[in-house]
Amino acid sequence: MAENISNAPANLTHTMRRGGAGNPGRIEKPKDIRSASARLAAYLKPFAKTLLVVFLLVLGYTLSGLAAPYLMGRAIDNYIANKDVQGLLRTVILMAAAYLTTNLLQLASNWIMSTTTQKALKRLRTDLFSHLQKLSLSYYDHNPPGELMSRLTNDIDVINQAVSMNITSLMASVLSLVGILVAMFALDFWLALASLLVVPLTLWFTTFIAKYSRRGFRELQAELGDLNGNIEETISGQRVIKAFRRNESALDTFREANDAVYKTGKTAHTYAFLLMPLTTQIGNLFVITLAGLGGWLAIKGLVTVGLIATFISYGRQFIQPVRQLSELYNSIQSALAGAERVFEILDTQPEVEDAPNAVPLKDVKGDVRFEEVNFSYVEGVPVIKNMSLHARAGQTIALVGPTGAGKTTIINLLSRFYDVESGSIRIDGTDIRDIKKENLRRSLGIVLQDTFLFSDTVLENIRYGRLAASDEECVQAAKVADADYFIRQLPQGYHTLLSERGSNLSQGQRQLLAISRAVLADPGILILDEATSSVDTRTEAHIQKALLLLMEGRTSFVIAHRLSTIRDADNVLVIRQGEIIEQGSHQELVNQKGFYFNLYTSQFKGQII
Repeated sequence: MAENISNAPANLTHTMRRGGAGNPGRIEKPKDIRSASARLAAYLKPFAKTLLVVFLLVLGYTLSGLAAPYLMGRAIDNYIANKDVQGLLRTVILMAAAYLTTNLLQLASNWIMSTTTQKALKRLRTDLFSHLQKLSLSYYDHNPPGELMSRLTNDIDVINQAVSMNITSLMASVLSLVGILVAMFALDFWLALASLLVVPLTLWFTTFIAKYSRRGFRELQAELGDLNGNIEETISGQRVIKAFRRNESALDTFREANDAVYKTGKTAHTYAFLLMPLTTQIGNLFVITLAGLGGWLAIKGLVTVGLIATFISYGRQFIQPVRQLSELYNSIQSALAGAERVFEILDTQPEVEDAPNAVPLKDVKGDVRFEEVNFSYVEGVPVIKNMSLHARAGQTIALVGPTGAGKTTIINLLSRFYDVESGSIRIDGTDIRDIKKENLRRSLGIVLQDTFLFSDTVLENIRYGRLAASDEECVQAAKVADADYFIRQLPQGYHTLLSERGSNLSQGQRQLLAISRAVLADPGILILDEATSSVDTRTEAHIQKALLLLMEGRTSFVIAHRLSTIRDADNVLVIRQGEIIEQGSHQELVNQKGFYFNLYTSQFKGQII
């Protein structure tokens, strides 16, 4: 199938945008943290054995890190006090070995974890992109491209930073806390108990700040999606913006969206940055408590100086994982906010899906029937009203009517981009809802007014009509479409790289490439949606020649504003406000002197309907 099309109301894209500059201060209600965490964890489940290895490495370097302070305390009490140089030297070597082991094991665990998480995130990114390909066009009607791009890039990147960089840190922090507490209680119960007095204070501050931090980061991700949508729309619409001198207006809209990101980001990061100084001060309080109480106990002869030094060293180490956990909490909250947005897309079910008993469509003859079809994009606003029509195999059906009459919607329904609300559409006697979507659309070839070309070579853009086609088949399709001559005039011929949307080609050249795609696809049913309305008369004649060759022997639906392009149609359907008000051949409708006659005569007065 050559193209996807949609005729849903354009304002839906804007009305469904999340937030915007008008309400930058609002904070969304948090969603299910456990669910997001569990679903992220599911992507790591296939690597359970690798994660076990990482855990053992983290455990190893945590224990070796705990050994150094203990050795330092022994050195002070047993060797420095007794002036035992040999014993002190042995202890120093053991401490150096402990620190070296810690660094080597940490390096290994980080490398393995980084590789593992990238594999998991690759799968998540693939799942998200694949699911976006399955969603119905109605989803894209309600969600701007920039918002979806933000979820594929910004949100995945936030998850990547949290998962690939912080899981080992989280393991190490938790194990360090547990290990330090065990070591401290083993060395001296009362000093250890005094140390725990700062823990509730640390947890309270962390929980309080993280509660608001997570909400802020979720809001920030949403505002970034709005900003990306604005940027994408502005860059794509530069021609229109410049033509209507709306540069300042576009800049004002960007400033509003950018201001919303600034205000929301400032709120989120203000809460996040509070954690570092608070945990630092709590850490200082921790050390002061140990030094004061330890010194008093040493004066009483209840503990040694080496034990106090060990406890102070453990105390500093104890605050480090607490601080890391505080920082990780912010990163994890931001990642969970991004994960919720990603899973929100993954949980969206396509509105148009294959029926359980869907069958392939084989040997398409092209007999098409609409039977009492009703449809609306927005509930209560009908676009197609009780429509019935019949196109026999090989016939050319012209759809004519004013803008907004429902012509393109008929094509959308035939292509099953949307499902009818009532009635049925049948191809060769089979309801299209009982035909596999992929098979149905392979049987349709569409040439649009605004052809979408990709940033790739001319050859690959033609091959998009049938990916398995050989180079020779693509060239032959271009010859049939009368496009071969202009292609060979391009700098690298068929291997010329096109810019985005084919902007380095003329409108007529883009149309000829679209026709080449349709020729290569070799569809049983052809749809031409105003394929020549944006080109001059000379180019139109050139394109018409190619279209006539393409239409030969195929059921064709032609939407056109220029009535001269559909005079030879077997049947002309005049559509107005979603209903067929007249039908017949061109000459029959002219003789009736009804609505079609008025359209026809107005065109020859210099107007295009």
